[in-house]
Amino acid sequence: MIRRILAVIGGILVGSIGVWLMERLGHSLYPFPAGLRPDDLEGFKQYVENLPFMGKFIVILGYALGALLSGFVATKIANNGKPTAAISCGAIFTVFTIYNLIMLPTPIWFWVLGIAVWGLVLVGYKLALNKTRI
Repeated sequence: MIRRILAVIGGILVGSIGVWLMERLGHSLYPFPAGLRPDDLEGFKQYVENLPFMGKFIVILGYALGALLSGFVATKIANNGKPTAAISCGAIFTVFTIYNLIMLPTPIWFWVLGIAVWGLVLVGYKLALNKTRI
């Protein structure tokens, strides 16, 4: 039981790092406006609303990377061959994603991909189970 809990925590941590790295890339390509404070929700909403397609799509790519890493790491740590830890990570990330979608002005395509992409935890799960050596 403890190992499965640690698997989910590890998957969430590593998945979050993957998302963060991609979002850092996006922010370097599409920087925040000068003077935007971290506590300025309205300013951040305007930034997101005016972000071009590719700026938003990089976030989706970050979610995809996070999902793959999360599913992979959770499965490796759980070491039981079951997708439970990976699915748990995907469910937790989906809840946080929906919260962000509600808070920020995002188009419908972002909602669809932003939620669907967390299913990639199952691809991470499958990759973790692959015993084939190259």
